[in-house]
Amino acid sequence: MNNKTLQKLIFIYNADSGFGSTLLGTAHKIFSPGTYKCNLCDITFGAFTENRRWKKFREGTDLSMEFLHKDEFQKRYAPGPGHRFSFPIVLAATANGFEVLVKTQELNALGQAGELIELIEDRTAV
Repeated sequence: MNNKTLQKLIFIYNADSGFGSTLLGTAHKIFSPGTYKCNLCDITFGAFTENRRWKKFREGTDLSMEFLHKDEFQKRYAPGPGHRFSFPIVLAATANGFEVLVKTQELNALGQAGELIELIEDRTAV
């Protein structure tokens, strides 16, 4: 990815926004973590707080980032029929639209924040 065309990274969780969804998600992470459907949530947040390594990366990078739940993404960007995404996903917003930076299958295969950080750094390097 050419950093000159990159406007921002959009991280989209496989969860809806709102207190009820957050409460259910937290309970799911605690009581049945193996079946939780958002590995991006697991990697970047524990049950109650943001992952320390992820937070340090997020706060220290020059990359512009936006974090959305899937319902927020769909409302804000209303992708057309040619832009059907599975979630979780990391998109790169460019002058030409959205490009997939990290696919759902890749996110679901990651085990820790460091792996996601490496992918992002590798794929956004000049």
